[in-house]
Amino acid sequence: MTHDNSVAFGNSPLAHTYSIVARDPDTGELGVAVESHYFSVGSVVTWAEAGVGAVATQALVEPSYGKLGLDLMRAGKSAPDALAGLVASDPMNPVRQVAMIDVEGRVAAHSGSMTIAEAGHITGEGFSVQANMMLRATVWPAMAQAYRSARGELVDRLMAVLDAAEAEGGDIRGRQSAAILIVSGKNTGRPWSDKVYDVRVDDAPEPLKEIRRLVSVARAYWHMRAALTAMQAGDFDQHNREFEKAANLLADNLELRFWHAMGLLTSGKVEQGMARLKSVTARDRSWATLALRLPPFMLSVNDSVREQIRQLA
Repeated sequence: MTHDNSVAFGNSPLAHTYSIVARDPDTGELGVAVESHYFSVGSVVTWAEAGVGAVATQALVEPSYGKLGLDLMRAGKSAPDALAGLVASDPMNPVRQVAMIDVEGRVAAHSGSMTIAEAGHITGEGFSVQANMMLRATVWPAMAQAYRSARGELVDRLMAVLDAAEAEGGDIRGRQSAAILIVSGKNTGRPWSDKVYDVRVDDAPEPLKEIRRLVSVARAYWHMRAALTAMQAGDFDQHNREFEKAANLLADNLELRFWHAMGLLTSGKVEQGMARLKSVTARDRSWATLALRLPPFMLSVNDSVREQIRQLA
């Protein structure tokens, strides 16, 4: 890690912010969540790789802490060793704030001596919270307490931490963007499928409200994918259960209801499937046209059912 001190400030994103890195002890999921008065904070602060670790790099940000931290942890370094080595090689470390957690839940954080007050961090079992340029010095203790006391999936606990920071005053400048990145505990070699949640709000007056909405959307689509997988395996009962869960999260989403209808029709539940499809086409007849264009492996029905669908188009 090399730097030209004469231009370091100008080249460093000013992501003064609060964040958390954590590992879920039950699932092994690794996550990082952040909020800031900075445009697109998730594009520079949040880093995570399944089966490796998670990194939050902030304050006067050096993004390479993210990539190099993951590289070192992938090579077998613990989070404390990886962070210590990178901080030691960074002549601008007094203006950095960085936290890392590895796949074993080992955690480390660095808050440079020149990070803008109020600034600090707390590390605990399987997590680290850190903040700088906060309204009050009580922000990161409130975050730590929120994480320890929160229940539910890792994404729910991370959102609780962000809410606690904001309730305590948060960024002294206000709010603008937020992000949550969660990856699975095991690396499949397919990074696109190892992401459990990857949601960002780049610019909004209430980014935490919007990130919570996006998490609900992401969760609903996760259930939809599980439903389609169950349908491909011929488990139509599981298919129906997963779509019901998705519908409870996004009741007005036409696409979720459409694919549920396709699964019901394919499984032979014609009356239920047509009822759902009719509720969709009542709002947009194009969905019936789409149904007729699907290949047989996506919609396997006889000519009589196809005629019923054609009448809806």
